[in-house]
Amino acid sequence: MTTAVTEPSGPLDPFVHPALFYRDEQDYLDGTLPFVREGLEAGEPVAVAVPGKNLALIRDALGEDAAAVRLLDMREAGRNPGRIIPGVLRAFADVQPAGRRVRIIGEPIWAGRSDTEYPACVQHEALINAAFRGRTATILCPYDVERLPEHVVSDAYATHPTVIHPGSPAERSDAYAPDEVVSRYNEPLPPVQEALTFAFDSDSLPHARHVAVGEGARLGLVGVKLDDLALATAELTTNSVVHGGGSGVLRVWAEDGYVVCEVRDDGHLADALAGRRPVPRDQRGGRGILLVNLIADLVRLHRGDSGTTVRCWFAR
Repeated sequence: MTTAVTEPSGPLDPFVHPALFYRDEQDYLDGTLPFVREGLEAGEPVAVAVPGKNLALIRDALGEDAAAVRLLDMREAGRNPGRIIPGVLRAFADVQPAGRRVRIIGEPIWAGRSDTEYPACVQHEALINAAFRGRTATILCPYDVERLPEHVVSDAYATHPTVIHPGSPAERSDAYAPDEVVSRYNEPLPPVQEALTFAFDSDSLPHARHVAVGEGARLGLVGVKLDDLALATAELTTNSVVHGGGSGVLRVWAEDGYVVCEVRDDGHLADALAGRRPVPRDQRGGRGILLVNLIADLVRLHRGDSGTTVRCWFAR
């Protein structure tokens, strides 16, 4: 079966972003293999970033053609949803020849994603549309409608301009509203009762990092993970001093096998894509949240009228 992924009517849009709904392995292969092979036949760069089991399905079914496809396990490459646009999608698309259409299969939401992770996942799906607006690219996003909760499937209609049901061509989504999704899931982060708390300003930036590292080590972080916590703390607290009113509050605690670091300040972050887009090599600054997204296992961010909170998780 060949699955159509262009707009159902009218000319080809520069950016095409359909959700592919599947119920079993056969649906999955029927929806993904033609997409990959059509891209290869057209000379288009193709990448597949899906969870490991599904990655093996596609790789095995492609046979020798798999060597021509960039294959990534999304459970690793996209563990933190905030890393996917800069570290997976744009990392692949930006190195291709200008004007050449790229094809990517990206599956950032799978059964087993936690309730803590999901808001970052669905905001990622919504923000793809802004990050790739006007770009010559097609990103196909599979959804396991048998195993995913009903609200996740419902949100897919809101984050994708077109949807594909098994055996059918793409159809427009009447519920498409990505900006509303970003706003709806910009929810306050649940409060934590017991956490090391340290108020900082420009004079205490180095001490804030030492405080975080000391608490992270006490809670069980070691090696590279502890170094990542130190870097994240330095970037976020510096952002607070430079862009968030000159001061902030650092909190560190343990939660479900992770060490969690949170920085809150009085700054107002208007850009929903902050930290989710690559930064040109010659640009000075602007890398703080991006670096945190690239190294943390999960990042959640709340933008409110009274300030900005960034919370990041590091596995112990």
